[in-house]
Amino acid sequence: MDVEELRDLLAGYPGTWMLEANGDHFAVHDPDGTTPPAQQRPWATIVTSNAYDDGSDLDRPGVYRLNLGLPKALAAEVADPDAPLTSLDVVMPHPDYGRLGFVCVLNPSSSWPRVQELIDAANAHATRS
Repeated sequence: MDVEELRDLLAGYPGTWMLEANGDHFAVHDPDGTTPPAQQRPWATIVTSNAYDDGSDLDRPGVYRLNLGLPKALAAEVADPDAPLTSLDVVMPHPDYGRLGFVCVLNPSSSWPRVQELIDAANAHATRS
């Protein structure tokens, strides 16, 4: 799945607004579009460069990172804490926000069935009442 396909998939979740900045995409749950920008928190992001951190070496050609905000217990269960941050297709703790329940995966391919479940879980976590 490429960046645009993944962006379109995230945009298809009810109540999700997609924001873009510097080639990165941010999925924000804001069903009525009234959340002030300072309070918008993405439940999923697609990052395509080292602009925010260089731990994943996203400046490699064609490499992107999908980040997902999960409940902390689920994140701890599914993320491989020993995976090098540059590993492709491995669910691991986010390099900066792992302690907050964010996981990431670079260029998901064979991990896609599990990643799809985690996207659903991240959306459910963002939309909880």
